[in-house]
Amino acid sequence: MPYEPENADYLKMFPGNATYEEIKEWIMKKYDVKVSSLYVAQVKAKHGLDMRDCYNRPRSENSRQPQVPADKEKMIEEALRHFRMIE
Repeated sequence: MPYEPENADYLKMFPGNATYEEIKEWIMKKYDVKVSSLYVAQVKAKHGLDMRDCYNRPRSENSRQPQVPADKEKMIEEALRHFRMIE
C-alpha cells in the first residue's frame, strides 16, 4: 500500500525541493503575479527537472497548450534558483 504524507513539510529538510504551490506562492509574494502549474511544469521540463506524471496530461504530442510567456518564465526560473532547484 503506497504511503501518502499528510503534507509536504518533510521536503523542506532537503535543499532543492519545492512543490508547485510553494513556487507559485513565492512568485505571488515577490511579484504579485499568478503563474499556472502548467507554466511551472514547462519551465521545469526545459531545465530537465524530474516531474511526476500528471493525471491531465495531453494524450497526443500535437495538442495545443498555451506556452509560458517570457516574463513569467524568468520569474519561475528565479523561483527555481531561490529553492536551489537550478543554478
